[in-house]
Amino acid sequence: MTEIVTLDSAWGTPEEPQGTAADLRRQRLSTLVRRSILILPVNVPRFVEKAYARGSDAIQLDLEDSVRWEDKGTARELVRHALAICAKGGADVIVRINKPYELAMKDLAASVWPGVAAIHFPKAETAREIEWLDAAISELESSRRLPPGSVKLSVAVETALGLHNALGISLASPRITDIVLGPEDYALDIGVEPSVDGRELFYGKAKIVVDARLAGIQPLGTVGSVANYGDLETWEASARFARQMGYLGAYCIHPNQVAILNRHFSPSEAEARAAEAILVAYEAARREGRGAVGVDGKMIDVPVAARARRTLDRVDAIRAREGRTRAAFERLGETPPEGAIIYL
Repeated sequence: MTEIVTLDSAWGTPEEPQGTAADLRRQRLSTLVRRSILILPVNVPRFVEKAYARGSDAIQLDLEDSVRWEDKGTARELVRHALAICAKGGADVIVRINKPYELAMKDLAASVWPGVAAIHFPKAETAREIEWLDAAISELESSRRLPPGSVKLSVAVETALGLHNALGISLASPRITDIVLGPEDYALDIGVEPSVDGRELFYGKAKIVVDARLAGIQPLGTVGSVANYGDLETWEASARFARQMGYLGAYCIHPNQVAILNRHFSPSEAEARAAEAILVAYEAARREGRGAVGVDGKMIDVPVAARARRTLDRVDAIRAREGRTRAAFERLGETPPEGAIIYL
């Protein structure tokens, strides 16, 4: 059943002091950590076999752009086995399906099995598409005895129409956990050449953050293109800026990009210590009957304290995520790859 998110302030009503549906949804997703999602073609065995050891929070098995049209049927047959291989390092496993309806339904049938965390739907353009996907996934969950609602949805908007409808798309199913603006196809659709700094994407990237906030889901992505995986300096700058904009993680196509995403989408130790100091000072002020306090020449009041709490909640969620990674590698008798563990 679709969650109803009322886009109103509720000012002056009995509901005014209560959290909105979007607030509650975002709180439920606050423990979801996907700083890095490594995309790989499901029909290249050496990529699939090594994916678990790359250190990403999630692995996305691709049935779409990286698989040739004539190979898609064969690729579908590989998904179920690849789910187990990729999950052994503790990563969430996602499958990116194709957009055309006939292919999408075949891809879903090949992908909705135990072990799949989410289906990634590319080039989303309307809420109606999401509603159909939700219904199709529900049928497969039922027929295959999976818990209802257990298979989540990740969506990408990659056209002007998709960006225009991004809020409606985000609200179309309670399965949706995150949304991303696909830079390459979006740049193609609006008729521009992607630049190194991604300035032509700024409006779309900013809109995704706002729409995700209104829907209570997570915005994912960097500001620039993911294609130039050899330029790690630019990639690092793009990840840093994306986090400053409000993004919580991003997709990548090369293992060398993973550690950079894990680091930049995690609060630093200095940020965590500063957040702790802010809360200690703020709570002390509250006990003294004050609503604000100065710390290191800066005023600490309600929104500043709330951001500090959010930072520490994020640290806790990442520690739990990394704990699962470490436990999975211990079961394998292996050491987690460099860059996979930030806090533990």
